[in-house]
Amino acid sequence: MDAATLSSSTTLEPLFAIMAQALNTLESTFHKLPGSAVIQRYVRSSHQNDPGRTLLELLLVIFAIRTLLQSRTRADRKGSHFIKFEEKEINELVEEWVPEPLAQPLTPNEQADLGVLPIISGPNGPRPKLLATGKTALNLASLNFAGLAGNEHIKQLAIETLRKYGLGSCGPPGFYGTLDVHMDLERDIADFLGTEASILYSQGFSTVSSVIPAFCKRGDIIVADRSVNFAIQKGIQISRSAIRYYDHNDLNSLEEVLQQVEKERKKRRGPLTRRFIITEGIFARDGTMSDLPKLIELKYKYKYRLILDESYSFGAVGRTGRGLTEIYNVPASKVDMILGSCAIGLAAGGGFCAGSQIVVDHQRINGPSFVFSAAMPGLLAVSASEGINIIRSTPSIFETLQENVRAARSILDKVDFITIPSHPASPMIHISVKHTPLVQPASAGLLSPASAALISPTKHAKDQMRQEYEAEERLLQEIAEECLSQNVIVTRAKTLKGQEHNEPKPSIKLALTAALTKKETEKAVGVVKAACVKVLGRRR
Repeated sequence: MDAATLSSSTTLEPLFAIMAQALNTLESTFHKLPGSAVIQRYVRSSHQNDPGRTLLELLLVIFAIRTLLQSRTRADRKGSHFIKFEEKEINELVEEWVPEPLAQPLTPNEQADLGVLPIISGPNGPRPKLLATGKTALNLASLNFAGLAGNEHIKQLAIETLRKYGLGSCGPPGFYGTLDVHMDLERDIADFLGTEASILYSQGFSTVSSVIPAFCKRGDIIVADRSVNFAIQKGIQISRSAIRYYDHNDLNSLEEVLQQVEKERKKRRGPLTRRFIITEGIFARDGTMSDLPKLIELKYKYKYRLILDESYSFGAVGRTGRGLTEIYNVPASKVDMILGSCAIGLAAGGGFCAGSQIVVDHQRINGPSFVFSAAMPGLLAVSASEGINIIRSTPSIFETLQENVRAARSILDKVDFITIPSHPASPMIHISVKHTPLVQPASAGLLSPASAALISPTKHAKDQMRQEYEAEERLLQEIAEECLSQNVIVTRAKTLKGQEHNEPKPSIKLALTAALTKKETEKAVGVVKAACVKVLGRRR
């Protein structure tokens, strides 16, 4: 028996020698690979702590290799899993196929709205020429508060910049799209507002919808005004943070929400997460204005960061157009992030976020729109910088603008059929139909959360509310058309139906401008008043 065992061992010795040599060769080759030591330490640690995990990972590696080596386009050569059609059947199926429409067909109301849009002949501005009549109109529809649109000096600088740099930047700011004029504009904005730094975005809408998700992440808490604009709504949605709303422009409601958030955190003994208050300076929906000093007080009291969207207040209010910080004499450093629109405030394009150097630097690598969108054209950056220079050196622009605002309000406040929720200093004035039984449900979107929670309208009630909402919109459209017939351009406030957090009350939006004289403003607003009386007076 011993002799047989010895003979068997002698026979297998060459095989063992070959296997040992192969293993040694494989081991030496493995150690020559870059990073092999790291892999070896990982495998040893994994096997020592959990051998089952090593086996599972080995099986996964084998499965991955098998998948890669396997043909990705294995065809069924026999065709047993395919239906074979005759040529006639194929032709019939092709003829019967109807592609899905790219968009839903327009409703009759939408078609009617498009049909009455005024068409401008030549450049737009405070006094454009109407193509249909050839007459000059007074423009109260364009957001040109400081009157910079059509400025000849800015236009010449833009042409010179176009010839020097070309039209587009051809790349994102972080790649090769940044020009020296972009950096100049960022310094100009920061210096103008009194912040450490600022950052430019190519589009005004994507500014706020990019800044919010750059800082607010899953698990963070956002407390926002119930009537923030659509761009803020999209930014909040993208952030995936926990969102709490407070009643529109009601800071007592805001404080109640802040207290409730803190109570809930203590009750569940949760960690202290990042927390943000998000609101607007002048609200796009109704022209109301936030109480910035009170916001600052609540921010410090409850340890929140404040994101303030000044798209409709930068370049519009304040002695020199600096917005709410100038109106309330609040240092800009007390607002964590000030967002603004170069398109609205400076009649150029794009937007900005101003704040500390840390806030700005973080966005350069984490702001989706900044990272992935091409930088704004150089000519727009130069136009915006020159716009800042003009409003800095000509503070009388905003004296003229506020004089026009006061003149307009003195006319409109006397009209019985309308209500104006806008702040007295806001150059953007919203005109709504005064509450009547005919249009009562149109204000349902602005109910407080507590009141709204108690209302569960039936399907019939919802349909009736929708019909009356549309009836109110038609009245406002009639007013706009009546004004256009008198060579005054105004517009209804437009919203994305079905996509907004809540639908605002229908309104006509007047955008006053310093480019018109007081006499021209009184004439245009007088036409609006007469149109309101004519159209709304028929309901009595």
